[in-house]
Amino acid sequence: MKVALKIIMAILLCFRISAYGQNVPFDSLMKKARLEIYDNPDNAIRIAKDLLGKEHDIHKKIGIYQLLSTANIAKRDFDQSLLYLLKAKETAQKTNDLKIRTSVLISAAIQYQQMELFNKSLETLNEAEPLLAKLPDDLPEKHIETARSYAIRGMIYKSQSNPEIALEKFLISIQNFEKIKYKQTTYSNMSVVYYNIGYCYLNLSQLEKAHQAFLRSAEYARKNKAKSLEAFALKGMAEMYKQKKENETALLLLIKAEELSKNTGDLILNEGIYKEMSDNYLALGKPDLYQNYSKKYFEMRFQREQNELSSINHSINDHNLETLKKSSTMKTRYNYLTAIIGGVSIFTIALLLSLILKIRRQNLKYRKEIQKLIRS
Repeated sequence: MKVALKIIMAILLCFRISAYGQNVPFDSLMKKARLEIYDNPDNAIRIAKDLLGKEHDIHKKIGIYQLLSTANIAKRDFDQSLLYLLKAKETAQKTNDLKIRTSVLISAAIQYQQMELFNKSLETLNEAEPLLAKLPDDLPEKHIETARSYAIRGMIYKSQSNPEIALEKFLISIQNFEKIKYKQTTYSNMSVVYYNIGYCYLNLSQLEKAHQAFLRSAEYARKNKAKSLEAFALKGMAEMYKQKKENETALLLLIKAEELSKNTGDLILNEGIYKEMSDNYLALGKPDLYQNYSKKYFEMRFQREQNELSSINHSINDHNLETLKKSSTMKTRYNYLTAIIGGVSIFTIALLLSLILKIRRQNLKYRKEIQKLIRS
């Protein structure tokens, strides 16, 4: 069940109104790469790497890094995804564009949430909030990033078994996505949010509302021709039918989901599908099929856990590096302040000694003059 409820937020990583220039070939290739992220992530990575080798514009490079991060998340290669995201974050520090800096921070929060580093995710969201507040209210990017931010918070609450609070966040996310003028740009994102809304209702045993949410999720996925997102929605519906003991109907949906997910390379999606198929075949008394899909499920689970472990190690190393940098900066400041204080102290002592010597010389002079007066 935990795997079935795993948060599928990678699609939000690549959703931004383009602010990286108007170069038509570049924009066309980026659009092509984004469209292939979930159904053919290897090709999306190939296109992005080719663009990265030719691009010098800092804003476009940030967009490419984020695309590479997203495509690697689609493959559940969290280590590579984190690597590119950190490059995007590092590059974003060189620009004053609030839209880009906000987008990168919220993308980082999504990455940490995917890795179940919830405190780090919330910390990054809090870091993005002041930047988000500075964006004009009529700017589309403000609605986009607000929607993404609430979606992540909803994901975290859902993971922590707080479906009621999660639903509140998801509904605010949907409201902000609906404020965007060009609705077709929000289809994949709304599919993801409705998918998670469906699981919240499923956890609350509100099966009819869950069914409607999964239908909306599948509808938006089909509008954007996102096969993997449609497969997720079908998997959610199948889990609802499993709870209703309608195992045959559940299996029909899962078989279709398996077909849709063939080229995605999404470990979590495949893991969830195989888990549900094995459960339903077991309920129908088909041991051979149960064993077959149970084996596939454990293989996917092992591969996913290995990837996540590698990514967590990478994240720990990055955190240690950031801590070391902060420590080094503080040490430099300490040494600088120490030098200033030392210099001021030496100057003060020298001044006092000079004054003391001057006073002593004057006293000696006065003493001699007094002695002369006495003798005379």
